[in-house]
Amino acid sequence: MARPILYTCAGSRGLRATWAAHEADVELDLRMLPFPPRYQAPDYLEINPLGTVPMLVHGDSQMTESCAIAHYLAVIGANSDLVVDPSATDYAEYLDFTYHADATITFPQTVYLRFAKFEADKGWEDAGHAYAKWFGKRLLKAEQRLIDREYLCEDRFTVADICVGYALYLAQRIGLEEYVPPRLADYREMLTTRDGFKAALAAEQAGAEAGGFGRAI
Repeated sequence: MARPILYTCAGSRGLRATWAAHEADVELDLRMLPFPPRYQAPDYLEINPLGTVPMLVHGDSQMTESCAIAHYLAVIGANSDLVVDPSATDYAEYLDFTYHADATITFPQTVYLRFAKFEADKGWEDAGHAYAKWFGKRLLKAEQRLIDREYLCEDRFTVADICVGYALYLAQRIGLEEYVPPRLADYREMLTTRDGFKAALAAEQAGAEAGGFGRAI
């Protein structure tokens, strides 16, 4: 089968997928888009009518959820340690934190970005900052999980760490650092010094520069 095609914007939630691909040794056909693609790259709507990123196309399969794409790439890749087997003790926690990362942690970040940053002139800034506080409160689960653990599941680096780690990285970039407790800041530092993360950042940046545009976030 041909290489998976990943459509994304530099620094967006698609970084989860790019990062997972580098950790799993999956060679991507990385197609970088300007942000926001639904306005800056209208032809993309013919591929993904939602206009959202990331989008993975692999054979007849199409995926648009960043955490699901990260999990998929880990499964088809060469590093089986990235995925927790159903027979493992932490399998339920692996699924839970992988989904929790986007549905509960990243969601309020994106609302904050829209209301307090991108559309602050529309009078919604206070609502954006309310979501910022919501984000901070939703970090408690991961913080408690990591009190006596280095990683979220099975005492090793997994897709769950990629998914939660991206949310913490995003917080640093968009002005939500005040809500990140010290334990999670240390955890993020450990994750973002990995070769796979640095390679993913570099690949996205190079692709964006080649296209004549910069980072999304």
